[in-house]
Amino acid sequence: MAPITFKQGPSSTALVREAVTRATLATSAPAAEQIQGAEVRFGPPVKILAGDATSAKVEKEKGLDLDFGSVLCWEEVNGRRCRYVVDSEKNARGARSVKLVSTDNPPPPIEEVVSFIRSFVVPEGFPDSVTPSFVPYMSWRALKHFFGGAMGVLTTQTLLRSVGVCQNRSASGAVAINWILKDGAGRLGKMIFARQGRKFDYDLKQLRFSSDLLLELGAGIELATSAAPQLFLPMACLANVIKNVAVVTSTSTRTPIYKSYARAENIGDVTAKGECVGNLADLMGTGMSIMISKHNPSMAAAFTIFSFGYLFSSYKEVKNVVLNTLNRARFNVAVDSFIKTGYVPSLKEGNFKENIFSPPWERRTSVDLGSRFGDAFQEPSSFLTIKPLFESERYMVTYNPSKDKIYALLKDQAKSDDILKAAYHAHVLLHYINSTKQKSTDFTAQLAESCRVVSSSYGAFKHKAKEQGWITSDALLNPGRARFCAYKEQ
Repeated sequence: MAPITFKQGPSSTALVREAVTRATLATSAPAAEQIQGAEVRFGPPVKILAGDATSAKVEKEKGLDLDFGSVLCWEEVNGRRCRYVVDSEKNARGARSVKLVSTDNPPPPIEEVVSFIRSFVVPEGFPDSVTPSFVPYMSWRALKHFFGGAMGVLTTQTLLRSVGVCQNRSASGAVAINWILKDGAGRLGKMIFARQGRKFDYDLKQLRFSSDLLLELGAGIELATSAAPQLFLPMACLANVIKNVAVVTSTSTRTPIYKSYARAENIGDVTAKGECVGNLADLMGTGMSIMISKHNPSMAAAFTIFSFGYLFSSYKEVKNVVLNTLNRARFNVAVDSFIKTGYVPSLKEGNFKENIFSPPWERRTSVDLGSRFGDAFQEPSSFLTIKPLFESERYMVTYNPSKDKIYALLKDQAKSDDILKAAYHAHVLLHYINSTKQKSTDFTAQLAESCRVVSSSYGAFKHKAKEQGWITSDALLNPGRARFCAYKEQ
């Protein structure tokens, strides 16, 4: 598709290509613009050239800005504050290093325990993230399940005795307890995985497909109990833990998927029909399996065929889900397309190109959003060199050559749009870094060029994304929880 030309400026493709060319040529030369006397928000004033990292470093190493113990910035993670200061020790390159200093007293053990329990039973951001009726609803729901669990023990014992598993009352009780232990282990696994919370919103498709993989693994372990009946209880418990984790994931991701198909506020009807289709297909599959089992087929061969069909169907199922929200995977598709062609893909195209096989816990990514200061900067001079470029922004973007990764750090006032812009800027900088054949530790030229292009193209990206139907007001980019805090003398 031809590059898009915007009304009030050159095409985004031309901007990117021009910037990449200039960044490549300017790698060994200082940037044209000079930032003088900038009042820096995160520390004392500093006078530097934005593109001349070498001269800035020499000036600071003389002691003008890098006095031992000088506060570089404050950081807040999960309500706890710490600060980064200039360390007295120097690294292998002879430059000052960064030291983390905690300012809060460790919380009492009881507070840690309460916080740990809360992470299982209430959503992130509670109570602001839910309506006032959430607490009474969940209280009565918990009481209902308490009595339901008690009844389950009685009914299981009765059923086992009724089918003649064991006529002895005490023996049937022991068998029932073993069976209940198996189910209890599964519920424990369900509780532990429910702690993942927002990941069910961020990486819906990836988790949905992962849950089906886990379900097949659990079924395989159950099948293996026939080969080792003496290990029935531990194997059955393990299988039930795995399968219940899969059930939590499947249940948590089901509603958003149905919601994407409900155009007339009819999510209840869509959900009911979807579950009905699933149950009908399940009954038909059960009938076919009963018919096949009468001919004594190879259990392993039949299981392999059914598993392949199940996983292939699961993959095609999630690939046909079209969501209008921007998570990390879909955002990568949209931004990469925009940078290279000036074109934002449609909802269908963007969802189709989304990588389903990228697990949410994958850490080997090129962009780290919401980073810790200590991960992004190892030397104070690298931080002081670039921070004037982001004085008017609620984020900072940098590149760490030693880790070959882009870091986007968020300030404490950062809102949803600031997070989206930080992620966009990180991808633009990544494009520049990858376009430079010889990667250098002095990347300030590319960073300065990325700032120029982002300021002129970010609005166009959002506009084109909205035209295609993407929701940009509340992106699901799953940033880290670390936030910069304003430096203040204590």
